[in-house]
Amino acid sequence: MINRQIILDTETTGLETSLGHRIIEIGCVEMINRRLTSNHWHHYINPDREVDAGAYNVHGISNEFLQDKPRFHELADSFLDYIRGAELVIHNAPFDIGFLNLEMSLLEQPGPAIQDICSILDTLVMARQKHPGQKNNLDALCRRYEIDNSARTLHGALLDSEILAEVYLLMTGGQTALSLEADEEEEQQDKLQQLVTGLPQQDLPLWTASEQDLKKHQDYLQFLDKKAGSCCW
Repeated sequence: MINRQIILDTETTGLETSLGHRIIEIGCVEMINRRLTSNHWHHYINPDREVDAGAYNVHGISNEFLQDKPRFHELADSFLDYIRGAELVIHNAPFDIGFLNLEMSLLEQPGPAIQDICSILDTLVMARQKHPGQKNNLDALCRRYEIDNSARTLHGALLDSEILAEVYLLMTGGQTALSLEADEEEEQQDKLQQLVTGLPQQDLPLWTASEQDLKKHQDYLQFLDKKAGSCCW
């Protein structure tokens, strides 16, 4: 049975959908049977409104950068085709799902609610159950599970999705080695094995000790036996 999961994150113009804030970035990475694939879905989105200063300080995505980016309605079909039927793995899922459902509701022909076409797994809920009373934001989980997030100077949807995939695998007892990097390493090992196998086979030289060498060796063992009291060679 194929288990397809999409690790998803968004960046937005602000924190509240009730204030008209919109999505400006969606980043998704695909995992099938706990193996990361190269099938990512990542887009920046023109929200047709200003990015709040506080939000900009978090993700660094400017109004100028977003001016020539597509609107959500231009990407909606592609996005829905990508996620449909998968389990979405999201950190603090109500936030991202709330914004995605807002975008769906604003389409000329309103799209489906995300929870109606996907199952949702909230890693923040999972982390709070596993580590009660501790910080469980993504940075704290990276420190706890010794994941290198040094590239995360600002929030970014695709980078955060990739980091969350590692966190999720470790939280659920998996191993991040089950990824593209591991597949590439295995492929290199296979190539090396094929190369070694293809080399011409030669008989290795066999060296035997002479009677004189054997006698010297035996004399040395007797010497050690006297010094140490016993000899295990």
